[in-house]
Order: sequence, then structure tokens, then C-alpha cells
Amino acid sequence: MGEFDAIRPYADTEVHAVLQRLFNDASFLKILTHFRFPRLARRFGWLLKPLIARHLRAEFAGIDNVASLQIKIEPYVDRTIERATDGVTYGGLEHLKPGEAYLFLANHRDIVMDPAFVNYAVYHAGLQTPRIAIGDNLLQRPFVSDLMRLNKSFIVHRSLTGRREKLAAYQLLSSYISHSIRAEGESIWIAQAEGRAKDGDDRTDSAILKMFHMSRKDEPFAEVVKSLHLTPVSISYEYDPCDLAKARELYIRATTGSYTKAPGEDDASIAKGITGYKGHVHLHFGAPLSDPPEDPKLLAAEVDRQILGNYRLFPVHYLAYEMWSGQAPEVRVPRAAELFPAEEVARAESEWQKRLSACPVEQQPYLILQYANPVRNQYRVKAGLPL
Repeated sequence: MGEFDAIRPYADTEVHAVLQRLFNDASFLKILTHFRFPRLARRFGWLLKPLIARHLRAEFAGIDNVASLQIKIEPYVDRTIERATDGVTYGGLEHLKPGEAYLFLANHRDIVMDPAFVNYAVYHAGLQTPRIAIGDNLLQRPFVSDLMRLNKSFIVHRSLTGRREKLAAYQLLSSYISHSIRAEGESIWIAQAEGRAKDGDDRTDSAILKMFHMSRKDEPFAEVVKSLHLTPVSISYEYDPCDLAKARELYIRATTGSYTKAPGEDDASIAKGITGYKGHVHLHFGAPLSDPPEDPKLLAAEVDRQILGNYRLFPVHYLAYEMWSGQAPEVRVPRAAELFPAEEVARAESEWQKRLSACPVEQQPYLILQYANPVRNQYRVKAGLPL
């Protein structure tokens, strides 16, 4: 068994066998049947599942490596993105060189779509797609793990409880990230902090940065970071399909002190995040850090400066900020009407009111928070003020 076999993505030699395992997985076929034929699945699922399995075997016949698989599924990803967005734009790709591997450190709002949009941008720019870090809490069912590891995902063991086990897991993760970038020339995508920023407050956890250094502690911290070509990435959604669910969770946590997920809640979030309406989406790739500071906290502040400074604010963000009780008096934030055409603001006001109307009154402050926080953070960063 190889050093990284427990966490790495599947290799080309494993693709065919894993695909066949998926096409025989009853749970996977059931979900596909409900997704493709929602009205017929309940009564005729027993008939539809073998037909779908047969179609998949024919569709993916001859696929025996990861690159071919990604080329095959790329049109499906594109169609999904086109249906759920009003367009995807991206900037900063001039910072990236073909043939170079990068450590993409990104803000995190959606479990599946954040790395999917990064893949979308670099793929259409003719660059190699990164390997994707995903928490083992999302891989409870074998077919989900198979799907993700086929698509260049590697596993972050977050469910471990013992201190020694956690330390060993993060040591292995650190070593794998360094090996992937430096030895194999494969880029990495990882979130700036564990879990999604449900309140819209994107902050880099310095513990993540320290983890990158764990496997190379005999080298200076800044040199290790520089060798990984750490590149901050901002992902901006005009509308978050899961915003109402996040507002509910934040409200329950605030009023009861805890929140327990219902069975299947992660699956529902994934489905909503993929298919739900997002409006416009913008990605910005910052400049790789060529002179990182030696202090992890100072490095976190620099990453935040790039992620927050390059975040694309849409009219809805300003509309939410105008309603927010947590406005920053030390910075002047213009109104949406001062920055955007009247028609664009009117469309945003209509969509924003729909979301507010669908949100219980007591949960609305937490909905507003999600869209207002990026405004506060960006204007504080641009003014040179601490977050």
C-alpha cells in the first residue's frame, strides 16, 4: 500500500473498475433516477434503474483514465452551470503559468460548486484542473467517495477525535499536498477554513497555513509556503442557493447554542447548491505569494486581503448592507444606486425581496448578514483597517 493510498484521488489504472462499481451501486442509481425522472422514479424506479445503468455503461465505455473522464463530463458540468447561473466570469488567470502547479486557497460557500467553478475556469483557460480537498464527513456513502475521488478529490479526515490520530492525519495531509505540487506537478484546491462560511464572513484560519508546514518543519515556514505557490482565490456568488437554510441554521445556533443536522441534510445542501439559482458568479485568482511572511497569522491577513479585496460585490450585497445593523461607521459604503445601473438594481431588489419574504422574520437578520458581511470586509480591507 502506498503512503497516500488512504486519501489520494483514484489513479488512471483504477478508473475502469471504479466506474463499473458505480454502475452497480443501487444507491447511486436510485439518486440518478430521482434526479433524471423525479415524477416516475417512485413508481417505476425498479424499471428505470437498470435502464440508466445500461446507458451509463454505454456512455462511458472506453473511459480508462481521469483526463478522459473529465473531458467526458465537462459538457454536463457546463450545462449545469449554464442552467443555474446568469454567467460565470473570472479574472487573474494571467497570474497562472501552464505547466506550473499551485496551491489554490479559496473562500468557501458551497461544498461542490466552489471547486467546480475553479475547475471550470482553469479548464476553459487550457490549464490543468486541481486536486480537490474534501472532508470525510461528506463521504458517508461509498458511491459519494468513489465519485469524488474519480474527479481528483482527496480526503481530509475531519471526523477523527483523538489528538494523536488528528496529528497523524494532518501530517499525512501536509505531506500529500507538498508531494502533489512539488513531485507530481498537480495543483491543489483547499478551503481557507474548515466548513463553509455560512455568515458570509470569509477568514483564513492560520491553522490551515501551519498544516502546510507540518511535513517540512526543518525548513523555514515562508520558504515552504513559497515553494507551494500559494494562490488566494475569491469565489463570489450573486445569490447563494442555500442562503435560507444557512439563515435557519445560524438562527437555531444563536437561540439554542447548537445545531444538529437532520438525516440527509448534507445531500440536500449538495443538490441545492448544484442546481439552485446563483445569478452571476465571479472568480478571481490572486497573485501567487512570492514573498510570504514568516508568521502564519500575518500570512492569513495577506491571504484575507487578496480574497476579500478581489471579491466581486453585486447589487444585492449593497442592498443587504443598507438594511444591516452591523454597518461599519468608520468606512463610507456607497448605496447600490450609486454604483450600478437602475435596471440592474431594480432586478436585484425584486430578487432580494423574494428571498426576504421566504425567510421567517426572526431569521431575516441572519440572511441579511450573509450578504452584508462581504461589503463590510472589503471596504475595511481597502481602507487598510483590521477586520
